[in-house]
Amino acid sequence: MSKRDYYQILNISRSASDQEIKSAYRKLAVKYHPDKNPGNQEAEEKFKEASEAYSVLSDPQKRAQFDRFGHVNGAGAGGFDPTIFSEFGDIFGDLFGFGDILGGGGRRRSSAQRGSDLRYNLELAFMEAAFGLKTKIKIPRLETCQSCSGSGAAQGSGSSRCPTCQGHGQIRYQQGFFSISRTCNHCQGSGNVIKNPCKECRGEGRVQNEETLEIKIPAGVDNGQRMRISGEGEAGVHGGPPGDLDIVFFVKEHEIFERKQNEIFCTIPVSFTQAALGAEVVIPTLEGEDTLKIPEGTQSGEVFRLRGRGIASPTGKGRGDQHVRVNIVTPAKLNREQRKLLEQFAAVSEISNKPIEKKILDKVKDIFG
Repeated sequence: MSKRDYYQILNISRSASDQEIKSAYRKLAVKYHPDKNPGNQEAEEKFKEASEAYSVLSDPQKRAQFDRFGHVNGAGAGGFDPTIFSEFGDIFGDLFGFGDILGGGGRRRSSAQRGSDLRYNLELAFMEAAFGLKTKIKIPRLETCQSCSGSGAAQGSGSSRCPTCQGHGQIRYQQGFFSISRTCNHCQGSGNVIKNPCKECRGEGRVQNEETLEIKIPAGVDNGQRMRISGEGEAGVHGGPPGDLDIVFFVKEHEIFERKQNEIFCTIPVSFTQAALGAEVVIPTLEGEDTLKIPEGTQSGEVFRLRGRGIASPTGKGRGDQHVRVNIVTPAKLNREQRKLLEQFAAVSEISNKPIEKKILDKVKDIFG
């Protein structure tokens, strides 16, 4: 029976690029793979057919020969050749996680694994976050066993080659018409087995420990921000690198200051006379008490800006401002002399305020007709 055209099998044009050929084959491989179609003979044949087409068209020399002569003796002639799967390691590895395919040489997987990253939640006072500090924290983590230096084997002994996978860390299985490699369950992919495990770590190569670290927190960190310390996570396995430590900051609220990014806000009370006549009042700042000049005629709710008196940027690029809001406090009780003076002031103010009040009333009349 004559064979179908390879371009027709992959549903591509004869001018298709290498990437288009590979993409077309990947789609068919996913659709007709035997693991997804168990017992389906038709799907298996289509899978073989697509694999054969890719084997030829992905090779520039074979493709040129096919374009010139069509099906000839050699690759693609005389039935399906299972050795073509040696060319598809990258495709099958990506699609199905099979690792080494028939013809891949049975290469050994590395057993080294990176240690896990750790997270530490650190609570800070408002001022600690504003100015930064040096502090010590205790981190519970898995560390390399000092007794066996992470090998997992007792002193004076070692590991031997795994008899199941012969040290490759993988075992080959025959599935249908091709072979796949999977991690050896006996040695967990390390290729070695330990006959005399270390008593300290019980053959794990790592032990639980609590490490005290001194850390420097930069000024200006905010609630929810993170600081990563490389290599201070859990120890790696079989010589793998350690993980990292993420410190997450939680900043307590302040009784006076409110923070928004690098700006701080506070409210201060001033008396009626201070606001009316002007005064210098004592205000709180991050560095302690300071004085603020209140100009005469200040209204309640007015905000004064103190530049450069806010929170420093953790990157060292400048500092925010402090915003001071004025709240005019009305006295709850007056003595006889105070009342008399205010009544006099009210009488004078009533006369001077009448033109203003008249203008306001006129506007209200205009609005409501």
